[in-house]
Amino acid sequence: MNNIYGYVRVSSRDQNEDRQLIAMNEIGIEKKNIYIDKQPGKDFDRPRYKKMLKKFKPGDILYIKSIDRLGRNYDEILGQWRILNIHFMQKHFT
Repeated sequence: MNNIYGYVRVSSRDQNEDRQLIAMNEIGIEKKNIYIDKQPGKDFDRPRYKKMLKKFKPGDILYIKSIDRLGRNYDEILGQWRILNIHFMQKHFT
């Protein structure tokens, strides 16, 4: 069975993640599958994001409220997409 994961990021502990969490709840993502980081999006060295990726398997879906919650710029996001693809290939096809 494929899982749907939600990823929420705010840039600092003072910011509120409620808008993103409401969106996750509205589409029915289980609370246990929502991962929250409260730190800048300058890179992907984020503890909860890394934990979420370890659970991913082919066919799973990642939901984010908006693309800027995943990373700061397009090149970083594309780089992460490549990492995700390599991770899946190594994990499931070697």
